[in-house]
Amino acid sequence: MKTLIVMTALAASIATGASAMVNSTGSLSEIQLYAPNADVSTLTDREISVLLNIIHGSDKEGEKRAWVRSFFLNNG
Repeated sequence: MKTLIVMTALAASIATGASAMVNSTGSLSEIQLYAPNADVSTLTDREISVLLNIIHGSDKEGEKRAWVRSFFLNNG
């Protein structure tokens, strides 16, 4: 179920063109705020876009943190 939701977010990020925010040090630092122990050095541009879409979404902070952490648990 979580994988399905992450994949849906991935499709949405491709459609919205979030790649303008991708691959900056600030973006990676922002992701690490939500998953402090995660290795962000191996993330692809597409994965960064998905994670930033989650972080900048309208969900509550706790939900965003849970989504970002589950991404790393399922993909790490």
